[in-house]
Amino acid sequence: MVGASFRLSETAAALLAASENDLFLSAASVWEIAIKYGLGKLQLPMQPSEYVRTRLALTSTSELPIHHRHACRIAGLPRHHRDPFDRMLIAQAQVENLHIMTADPQFALYGVPLLRA
Repeated sequence: MVGASFRLSETAAALLAASENDLFLSAASVWEIAIKYGLGKLQLPMQPSEYVRTRLALTSTSELPIHHRHACRIAGLPRHHRDPFDRMLIAQAQVENLHIMTADPQFALYGVPLLRA
């Protein structure tokens, strides 16, 4: 399992492990990991670039880049959530028709399909 898997529900862990599900990791999440690591707020066993690369390969997760259409979508989002990284994840999910796995209840206010972490 990747990261703090002990925080995942059994259902969430099973969904992540199921080979028929396509998994994506947003560049916004990687950006947030790098910032928190650089500030000393996130401990990793290796540099973020290596950590992310190995976890993507380990879990058969695809990269989800940030495109202009994702950034532009943010302009139309209500201000339920102030975190810019979370707002990008919501915009990407809306534009790409993806589900988001999260424990954050504010995500439900945006009408994106959610999977409880």
